[in-house]
Amino acid sequence: MTKVNRMGDEEIILNVMKEAGNALRPGEIAELTGLDKDAVSNAIKSLKKDGKVASPKRCYYAPT
Repeated sequence: MTKVNRMGDEEIILNVMKEAGNALRPGEIAELTGLDKDAVSNAIKSLKKDGKVASPKRCYYAPT
């Protein structure tokens, strides 16, 4: 299991989402960041809970 650096991973993921300019799937975020898919999924759940990302359509995420 991959150790998650919550704050660092979340910041990286938000930056990638903002740079992309469109909603991304967790697998795409993992490829772009080099992070483990599970770490990306966990960070997205946390970001979504905090209201920093939203899901405009199923399985896609974008910053709010």
